[in-house]
Amino acid sequence: MRVDFIRKLPNPQIVKEDLSLASEHRKIKERRDEEIKKVFTKESNKFLLILGPCSADREGPVLDYVSRLAKLQDDVQEKIILIPRVYTNKPRTICNGYMGMMYHPDPAGEIDIWKGIIAMRQLHIRVIEESGLTAADEMLYPEEYQYVDDLLSYVAIGTRSTENQQHRLTASGLSIPVGFKNPLSGSFDVMLNSITVAQNSHKFLYRGWEVLSSGNQYAHAILRGRTSLDERNIPNYYYENLEELYVKYKERPLINPTVIVDVNHSNSNKRAFEQVRIAKEIMSYRNYSSEIRELISGLMIESYVEDGRQSITGNVYGQSITDPCLGWKKTERLVYDIADVLV
Repeated sequence: MRVDFIRKLPNPQIVKEDLSLASEHRKIKERRDEEIKKVFTKESNKFLLILGPCSADREGPVLDYVSRLAKLQDDVQEKIILIPRVYTNKPRTICNGYMGMMYHPDPAGEIDIWKGIIAMRQLHIRVIEESGLTAADEMLYPEEYQYVDDLLSYVAIGTRSTENQQHRLTASGLSIPVGFKNPLSGSFDVMLNSITVAQNSHKFLYRGWEVLSSGNQYAHAILRGRTSLDERNIPNYYYENLEELYVKYKERPLINPTVIVDVNHSNSNKRAFEQVRIAKEIMSYRNYSSEIRELISGLMIESYVEDGRQSITGNVYGQSITDPCLGWKKTERLVYDIADVLV
């Protein structure tokens, strides 16, 4: 191989022993996991909102944002479960620039994966300790998941990873809900193929071991819009799209047919403020059709302390350094508005 082996990273179990979660916080996670799973099995009629910054860039503002979510959770707990997006990896189309906390613990600094793993785990621990909430993260690298698998309550598989065999197989061994985004092509069949793989048991190679997974009954779909061959963003959250997905789900022997709709990315043409309109439109679909209400269990929203985005060298507290986000005031208002229309 034409690579330099820089250093061997420690076994995840050693990292977990050095940075462990206290027993009272493990109980919080267990309780949250069960509450969230019941949404997917339809034992609970609560609605999921997975919301937070495009990328968890700096510990301070991320914890500030999550503490605000915790207070908001108290207000809407009868109807909504809030899951903070604490995304510590950033997919890059050509793998340049800021690649998330796991690669860049200092957003403007050099790549340091070892420090990034520590920063990533510490952040997820502090989220639980300081807010009583447990977070979602994107599994961009399947081997990295074991460093935080005892801390997360939700995992997303990105649009560029959905067709990847290792992501599909690893998802089959997760014990928490895992959402597969539709690929850039927008193909529902490709996405449902991934869910089919994840919901079944498999023997495969993982972190140097031959392993046997048990299958993940909570694997489900995430709609995020598609990208055309001429690079145009095309939404797929419309009523007709949801009807089509409902039919395709029913054609397959899948458990817990569910979709989370991502109201940003190609669904909003990356115009973050459109998320408010799109979210309210989707809620109207749920209230119109019992089938759509059965299908849609939640929304994914990109928001942070401040509206918009800034450059990686910017100094606006709590403003995204990657994709634009809704600010806190708009986010809070949207959560209350969603709660008001839930039936």
